[in-house]
This record gives sequence, C-alpha cells and structure tokens, in this order.
Amino acid sequence: MSEPARYWFHILAQSGEDARLRHAARLAEKAWHEGDRVGIYCDDDPLAAALDDLLWSYRPDAFLPHDWLNSNDQQPASPVAILQCQPSEQDWDTLIVLASVLPASADRFARLALVASNDAEVLDQARRHFRQLRDLGVTPQVHDQRRR
Repeated sequence: MSEPARYWFHILAQSGEDARLRHAARLAEKAWHEGDRVGIYCDDDPLAAALDDLLWSYRPDAFLPHDWLNSNDQQPASPVAILQCQPSEQDWDTLIVLASVLPASADRFARLALVASNDAEVLDQARRHFRQLRDLGVTPQVHDQRRR
C-alpha cells in the first residue's frame, strides 16, 4: 500500500526572504537525505538565483547538489532542483513551493511543503494557497513557528 500524501505549511517566525530560503534549503536537505527527489518551485528569477547561491553554500561543511531547470524539456541530473517550470509529480517525491502560484498538479505530489516568512505579502500568498488546496480537497498541516 502506498504512503498517503502529506502537505505542510511552514509559517516562520522570522521575516525576510533569506529566512524563507534557508528554511526551504533545510527541508530540501532533509528530504534528500531521506532518499527523495526534491523540486523547489520558484517563479521569480532573483529568488531562484538567490536560492541557487544558497544551496551551494548554506552550510560551511556541505552543499546540496542541484540543478536549475527552466524548461520541462530539461532532465534533472541531480536529486534536487530549482524549478522555474511547471513541476511534474512523476519527477519529484517532495515539492517545496516558494512560487506565488501553486503548480497545476499541487494535490498530486506525495509530499508538498509551502514556506512562508512572517511578511504580510507572503502570508497573504500563503492564505491563497491554503484555500486553493482546501478547494482541491487537501487540508495541509500547519507548522506555525510564530506561536512558539
């Protein structure tokens, strides 16, 4: 029997894009170490570039081997990829969403994580994503670090 889908919202106590990217990198590293193929979905060039830099250097003793895919025609060579194209649930075990819109197949990924920093615009985006998932019949588990 296959494992049920898992969906999470990570709402950070910190504000700023750097906190959001660092949390996404930690999630990606954890999923990769558990054997998952990990896609990190971005729809913004500067965000994807900042994430690319961070994945190479976010820990002094390690880096996350990754690709940066701009087209669905590209095939990933690494177990982790920054995606600036529509992700496919067949290619990724875990999808981390940093994009302003959910992927078309958001409800079909085995694991989906959305990361929101404690900034008004990002929190509004997270609320929209939550409602969209709920409309698809998915109720994500919320990890709200602001309540600690």
